[in-house]
Amino acid sequence: MKTIIKYASLLAGIILMQSCVKDFQDDINDGGWNHERSVINIAFENQIGNAAIDNVDGTSGNIELSINVGAQPDMSSVKLTNLELSYQAQSSVKVGDQMDFSSGKASFTVTSALGETRTYTIKANSFLEELVGTWAVQTLTIYGGTGPEYGGGAVMKLSDKPWCWNSATDPDKECDNKLTFTLEGVSAAGNPMGKCVNDAGSDNTFADFIFLASMNKEGTGDIDLKKFYRQIPEGESTWERDYGKGTITFTDKDGRQTTGSFIGAGDVSCGNGKTFTVQDNAFQFTLNGTDDWTNIYSDYDKFVKRPRLYWISVKKVE
Repeated sequence: MKTIIKYASLLAGIILMQSCVKDFQDDINDGGWNHERSVINIAFENQIGNAAIDNVDGTSGNIELSINVGAQPDMSSVKLTNLELSYQAQSSVKVGDQMDFSSGKASFTVTSALGETRTYTIKANSFLEELVGTWAVQTLTIYGGTGPEYGGGAVMKLSDKPWCWNSATDPDKECDNKLTFTLEGVSAAGNPMGKCVNDAGSDNTFADFIFLASMNKEGTGDIDLKKFYRQIPEGESTWERDYGKGTITFTDKDGRQTTGSFIGAGDVSCGNGKTFTVQDNAFQFTLNGTDDWTNIYSDYDKFVKRPRLYWISVKKVE
């Protein structure tokens, strides 16, 4: 009899445990535990970069982002392209909806499975890409040289050493070029991108960046230095500007890419007492040369072997 009572009690316990597990699982499925009502990610058409999301408290949140007004002139109707919410939360707006940012702000509500709400206020900053327009090339300048700590480094224009180049196609031929940037759209990463046209200017000639054999310290003939100095492609190319990384990338018709940065007026410290002054704006590129202690202090070393930084100085004309 005791054995029967023991098994009956055990069976009742198992049934009770299964009932509790079922109730708990139902609670999970129904969201009875879920207070979450957060925005994980959000994006709009022609948005630049990622949105900054701040859950202020249980009932309010702030979102700040930037919209490229060059591609989105009508801020009263901006399309929502991505919205990620916390588990089981619902939103008063959905992907594909248009939001009105004509006042600079708009709001929407996120509701948890339990019915609790958080209202998000979006601040949409207007973004205008400064590159769009036409720029006149002014000068080409490098900082280069092996052993700058021993006086081997120098900041100089490529045109300062005319005897190093072919006079018909020397670097100075670039200094009447015009760079025209147009905005085509925004990449999947939120970066502005478009087309760049590098026009050869009034002389209709691009520099070939051939370093003459007569200045080659190793006696191996002429040296093609386009790998260093043709950073902005001839003719038409595409560009993409990553504000998060502070870079601009050019891609030529053959798929070759070069990456640098676009900087404003001011002094660039190169170290070891060397400085480059940007008058208006410049495209700055880091060059990966190799130390040549045998030919330290020579033009060959600075231009061919150990160029370090390269600036294409420009001024906006349109």
